[in-house]
Amino acid sequence: MFNELDFSKIDTWKEAPSDDTKRQYYYIAKCQEEMRQRAEKRGTAFTYCLTTFGCQMNEKQSEVIAGIMDEIGCVRRESEDADIVIYNTCTVRENANLKVYGRLGHLNNLKKQNPDMKIILFGCMMQEEHVVARIQKDYRFVDLVFGTHNIFKYAELFYQMLSSETQIIDIWEGTDKIVEALPTERNYDFKSGVNIMFGCNNFCSYCIVPYVRGRERSREPQAIVDEVKALVADGVTEVMLLGQNVNSYGKTLETPVSFAKLLEMVEQVEGLRRIRFMTSHPKDLSDELIEYMARSKKVCHHLHLPMQSGSSRILKDMNRRYDKERYLELVQKIRKAIPDISLTTDIIVGFPGETEEDFLETLDVVDKANFDTAFTFIYSKRSGTPAARMENQVPEDVVKERFQRLLALVQEKGKIASSRFEGTVQEVLVETESKDKGIFTGRTQYNLLVHFPGSKELLGKYVNVRLETCKGFYYLGKMVEM
Repeated sequence: MFNELDFSKIDTWKEAPSDDTKRQYYYIAKCQEEMRQRAEKRGTAFTYCLTTFGCQMNEKQSEVIAGIMDEIGCVRRESEDADIVIYNTCTVRENANLKVYGRLGHLNNLKKQNPDMKIILFGCMMQEEHVVARIQKDYRFVDLVFGTHNIFKYAELFYQMLSSETQIIDIWEGTDKIVEALPTERNYDFKSGVNIMFGCNNFCSYCIVPYVRGRERSREPQAIVDEVKALVADGVTEVMLLGQNVNSYGKTLETPVSFAKLLEMVEQVEGLRRIRFMTSHPKDLSDELIEYMARSKKVCHHLHLPMQSGSSRILKDMNRRYDKERYLELVQKIRKAIPDISLTTDIIVGFPGETEEDFLETLDVVDKANFDTAFTFIYSKRSGTPAARMENQVPEDVVKERFQRLLALVQEKGKIASSRFEGTVQEVLVETESKDKGIFTGRTQYNLLVHFPGSKELLGKYVNVRLETCKGFYYLGKMVEM
């Protein structure tokens, strides 16, 4: 486990420290003692189930929650029939909220059967006032609710929950704190996400993220490098640098550092083989970053560059601060500097006021940009955003019809783009064994999924695979000796 510490040496009879990190270590030790006593009393260890909704930043934060739960002596299980059920929530689209509400009814039934059961909700969805109000009114059986700004306080909040008979709600409106060195239980031994910044300053008119994650704040570059070094020492060979907009990294630091410079610093870590990052905002993608990607030996040739719409008029209403022409010029510049780049994007269909002509502009960009794949979404109205108040909301039947047309073109163009690797031998990092035993899945540096026959000892290893058959967004291949 990363950041493993001996919490038994912490004197819990003393007053809790004021330093944020040491304070959480103190409460981890307090929780250890309490959970050990409870487990001894009932004769079995307590179990927990942690479910993550949403983005890779949520996945990274869930690793911290899992690290703390493991430290306090709880045993993880996949089933929600556990003593402690934890949801890391997302609110980017309405469907994510509905999933949480739907599953809470099931948890209520489970809790009636298990008097020891605790239910914990945290993350982006909890930063919305109307959500918290609904939980207080309709879901009183939920034990602990907190948001995105005070995740580092989890051990302290957990201890408060253990000592309370009432629902605990601790929501912060914002924070400038970045608390380092908390226990982490990684999902993979060989690859890991690394947060380089938090929050967002862009205020795209459809997006709730700046309201629930707060303003941008960057971690110090040396803290990031030190974390990467520790990860590599613990067996990690690939890192994903994470931020809502990594291209604006470093602007809030006392001594500003560009994202390209940070990449250069991370690349110098010995033993690290691959560097990925996301997400990049087109308005902030610098020539310096493109040039560095082109000459780097470790930064993967994959760039996720969310377009959202191909219509300059819609992009203006979205507050994206670039237009169709600027986006296509950027694509051309990237492809010229890095000819083998794998380019992916996000596209929203049905933004308020979108006309057929606007939609055709989006199809035109998809046709010209030759994305390897595009993640397509139907516009989701998010309360509190400027777009939610806009007139001319597009009828549902029109949106669905456009979505299907876009999806068909994305799949057609994506298969053509991805098939350029057919017949080549690519280095693949082996990640998982599929449901079909003996078939393993890995990724090329271009983020292409590859399925091929192998064995369990290959997990976490880099192997050479001939990409024999392109299936659109993934390949069937065969390992080869080089």
